[in-house]
Amino acid sequence: MCMKIGDVEINGQVILAPMAGVSTLAYREFMKPFGIALSYSEMISDCGLAYGNKETLRYCLTSKTDRPVGLQLFGASLETTSKAIGILENTADYDILDLNLGCPVYKVVKTGAGSAWLKDPNALYEYVRGVCRVSHKPVTAKIRLGWDQNSINVREVGALLEKAGCKAFAVHARTQTQGYSGTADFSLIKDLNKDVSIPFAVSGDIFTPEAAASAMKISGASFVMVARGALGRPNLVKDINSFLKDGTVGPSPSVIDQVTWAEDFANRLVTLEGERMAIMQLRGLIPHFFNSFPGYKRIRLAISENTHRMSDLEKIFDSIKTRGQL
Repeated sequence: MCMKIGDVEINGQVILAPMAGVSTLAYREFMKPFGIALSYSEMISDCGLAYGNKETLRYCLTSKTDRPVGLQLFGASLETTSKAIGILENTADYDILDLNLGCPVYKVVKTGAGSAWLKDPNALYEYVRGVCRVSHKPVTAKIRLGWDQNSINVREVGALLEKAGCKAFAVHARTQTQGYSGTADFSLIKDLNKDVSIPFAVSGDIFTPEAAASAMKISGASFVMVARGALGRPNLVKDINSFLKDGTVGPSPSVIDQVTWAEDFANRLVTLEGERMAIMQLRGLIPHFFNSFPGYKRIRLAISENTHRMSDLEKIFDSIKTRGQL
């Protein structure tokens, strides 16, 4: 299935979500062969770019494999975001500009960024309209149902995003106050496609192909966005694509499949970040590849407590391959 977001062709229906601390270039490149149609970077501070923070530029890395790709900005000021866009357009290679209007984390919200925008739809509209006028790339946005259960305004905000010039958006079916707790409520965006003309993606609790199909059917979404559900379970993406196509899924991956994928991802991250920084991240990420297998707790402890360099992780991988089990 091929659709367009602005002038960008999207071949497929599964989008990889922007996840802080996860959605590095290495992770996006690793996930692409499993059937990702569009990837988003982890969120990038517009202030970091505007003030010349070199560390922030690391989040903007892309590659030929990592296409199409959207870079996600978060900010609270059109002036600062506009400066950041100018920097991105001069230094980064990307297809879509995404606005984070849904992050629930306090340190982001307290600045007026992320889901704080949902409290003032009129201000959100003016901000997004200004961004769409500045950006030479198609603009998308990620939002939530609303600030809290008493202020569900997703339909109003979706319509305003379209009016402002957005070419697509994604909805995480929780409120800001929920954070990542509780359950996603797709009933609150039932038939959302009747309220907007631009394509949108649904997100939240997408842990199975059936959940993806159900969320899309309820909302009328064109895309589904996978986040934590695919972390360590890359084959979920392939299964979602297959299920959406003909209602089937493939066999469950073996532990050998999982360790092969974990090793591939680990090597990519080490190449990107360097061994020291990559290992710090891998201690938390690699255990996700094995959490459905017997012996998971032992492996998790070995990885999180005894892995100090890539050779330590390779020994664990080799041991799993040799035994064929954890």
